Amino acid sequence: MKVIVTGGAGFLGSRVIRQLLAAQDRGSLPVAFDEVVSLDLAPCPVEDPRVVSRVGDIADPELLREVVGDDTVGVYHLAAVLSGGSEVDFDLSMQVNVDGTRTLLEACRAGGTKPRFVFTSSLAVFGGTMPDVVPETLATRPESTYGALKAIGELLVNEYSRKGFVDGRVLRLPTISVRPGQPNSAASSFASGIIREPLNGEPSTCPVPLDTRMWLSSPDAAVANLVHAFVVDGDDLGQWRTINVPGVTVTVGAMLDALTEVGGAEARALVSHEEDARIMDIVCSWPGDFDVERPLALGFVRDASFTDAVRQYRDEFAPQA
Repeated sequence: MKVIVTGGAGFLGSRVIRQLLAAQDRGSLPVAFDEVVSLDLAPCPVEDPRVVSRVGDIADPELLREVVGDDTVGVYHLAAVLSGGSEVDFDLSMQVNVDGTRTLLEACRAGGTKPRFVFTSSLAVFGGTMPDVVPETLATRPESTYGALKAIGELLVNEYSRKGFVDGRVLRLPTISVRPGQPNSAASSFASGIIREPLNGEPSTCPVPLDTRMWLSSPDAAVANLVHAFVVDGDDLGQWRTINVPGVTVTVGAMLDALTEVGGAEARALVSHEEDARIMDIVCSWPGDFDVERPLALGFVRDASFTDAVRQYRDEFAPQA
């Protein structure tokens, strides 16, 4: 039996694969498997005999028919064209984020195993006038291509779950900070860059006002919640399978204060401020705080503070003096 991870070569995907395998070794997962298939445009970096790396396009129906079968017990659908890339290339975003998602769901339907299907969504599904704290019942009103197409994906996963084709879980992830590596095409990429680059001794630019509220999660908390989504019983989620994943509310100014606390004034001095209207139009439309009482009761977790996330990056990834 196998679990499929789209985007398994990426930062989150590879970490999810490692944690799934560790949880399987502990016997803490409700569904047993002996293989994890990474489906991505690049080879999976996880070195484990149980990991199979398939390189290909998530929107390729023939490939998905080969990969998804009657031995599929779980799917993590992490692959997507991100927010900045979606605004630049609408057609590619439609192909991957909508057509690819539906093709994957159809392959699961054809397999007939009703796999646990974890779909990563985004804060970008929200927009317009919002309350200070967003309740679970707030309707989506995206103000970007990425947000609109993620909202479509949410509805698809919920409908395929209602019909009994998959056992879906939709996770609206907070912005992940601090990500290691290079900047990506997400409009929120700066949320890592203004911490990561200075801790690496490199300059960075903040493109949004300092009072912009961000809903953030460390990589460790995000991966823990993604793995927990596989564990939680679908009946406990109810008919609507969408979860606003817990995070912490931090203004960009407070993020830079945390940088100063962890990295010192020298690191803070490497961050300049130059507002970018394109990024502001996307990021400043996102909510900055959520009611997460139910997700926490279901066992999802959040960081104690953003400063802890900065320390996590410094201790695990930053160059050591």
